[in-house]
Amino acid sequence: MTRYKAFIFDMNGTMIDDMHYHEMAWYDVLVNQLKAGLTPEQVRKELYGKADEMFVRIFGTNRFTKEEMDAITSTKESRYRQEFLPQLKLIEGLNSFLDKARAHNISLAIGTAAPDLNVDFVLDNLSLRSYFPIIIGQNDVVSSKPDPEVFLKAASQLGVQPKDCIVFEDAPKGIEAAHRAGMKAIGITSFHTAEELHNDNILHIIHDYRDPKLNHLFSM
Repeated sequence: MTRYKAFIFDMNGTMIDDMHYHEMAWYDVLVNQLKAGLTPEQVRKELYGKADEMFVRIFGTNRFTKEEMDAITSTKESRYRQEFLPQLKLIEGLNSFLDKARAHNISLAIGTAAPDLNVDFVLDNLSLRSYFPIIIGQNDVVSSKPDPEVFLKAASQLGVQPKDCIVFEDAPKGIEAAHRAGMKAIGITSFHTAEELHNDNILHIIHDYRDPKLNHLFSM
C-alpha cells in the first residue's frame, strides 16, 4: 500500500521539456509582432494560465477581441506544434515512473492550461492516453493556476482527497495552485530554478524522473 493515492501532472515543462519553445514563440508574437515593451524575462514570467488571460495582463481588457486573441493564439500554437514535433518525447524517466505508479495502483491525471489541440498533440503522439483517465484542460475550469480549481477538479474526478494527491509541476504558479488545493508537490527544473520553485508544499525538486528521491512515493 502506498501513502499517496493519486499523481496529478501538469503537462508542458512537466511531462515534456517544451517551455523554451513556448517562450521563443510567445516572445516573437508579443514583442516582435504586437510590439509589447517586454524583456525576455518579463515574457517568461507571463507564461502561465490561459492565453487570453495573458493578453489581458499585458495589453489590458480592450486591446483585442476574444476572436482576435483566439486567432493569434491558434497561429502561435500551430507553429509550436510544427517546430517542437521533432523533439517531442517524455522527460527522462517519466515512462518508467508512470508504469511504476500504475503497478502500485496510483491513479493518474493531467491538470493543464494547454489548449486541447496541444494536449492531443502530446498524448496521441506519445501514446499516453491509457495512463490518464482524467484530463482537466483549459476549457474545464473557470480560473487558471494559481487558482487550485484544476487540481481540485482532477482529484474529485479521480475520487481521492486532496491530501492524498501529489502534483508534479514545473512552474511557481502551478506549485502555488497545488499548495492552495492542499496538495504536496514535486518541482521539475525544466524551465525554472529550484529557488523559483520553492514553496512550503514542495516535497522534492528534481531534474527528471530518474531521481532516486522519488522512490519513497511508492511506500508508506
